[in-house]
Amino acid sequence: MESSASSTRREATRQKLYEAAVTLIAEQGFSATTVDEIAERAGVAKGTVYYNFASKSVLFEELLRHGVGLLTASLKDAAERTALEGGSKVDALDAMIRAGLLFIDRYPAFTQLYVAELWRTNRAWQSTLMVVRQQAVAVVEDVLRAGVANGELSEEIDIPLTAAALVGMVLVAALDWQSFQPERSLDDVHAALSRLLQGRVSGSR
Repeated sequence: MESSASSTRREATRQKLYEAAVTLIAEQGFSATTVDEIAERAGVAKGTVYYNFASKSVLFEELLRHGVGLLTASLKDAAERTALEGGSKVDALDAMIRAGLLFIDRYPAFTQLYVAELWRTNRAWQSTLMVVRQQAVAVVEDVLRAGVANGELSEEIDIPLTAAALVGMVLVAALDWQSFQPERSLDDVHAALSRLLQGRVSGSR
C-alpha cells in the first residue's frame, strides 16, 4: 500500500508534469510536443512520465480532468460560500463568475488549451472532455434550478443552455481580457460581467 509520503511525492510529480505539459502544448500544440520536452520542462527523467502516465495522450486526458476538476471545485465553493453568507442565487452566480475569472487568471495556458480542445472532434479524449465539461456546467445548473424553485429566477429560463452560456461567457471574456485588454483589472472585468448577469446592460434599473 502506498505510504502517505510516497503518495504526496507522486502527486507533486504529477502536478509538475501537468504544468509542463499544459505550457508546452499551449505554446506549440499537442502533436509538436514530445514526452522528452515535457520531462525536461518538469525537471524529471523521461521514465518518470511513463511511470505516472501510460502515454502522452493519457497525460493530456488526465490533465483535462485535473484542470476542469479544479475549475468545478472553485465554482462549487463560490456557490456554497455565498449560501452560507445568506446571499441570493444571483449573488451565487456572480460569485461563480468571479471564481471563474480567478481560475483563468491563475491558469491561462490551461484555459486556452481547454477552449481550443472543446472545438476539436477527432481527439481520443473527446468523450472525457465532454464529461468534465458537463461537471462544471452542472454546478451552474444547480444554482439556476434552485433560483427557479425559490421564485428568484424566471421559470422560462432554459437551464442547460443558460448554464452553458454563463460558463462560456466567462471563458471567452477572460481570454479576450488577457489577450487584448490586459491593462484591465480582474475587478473591472468582473464588474462588466456582473452587469450582464444582472440585466443592467440596457440601462434599466
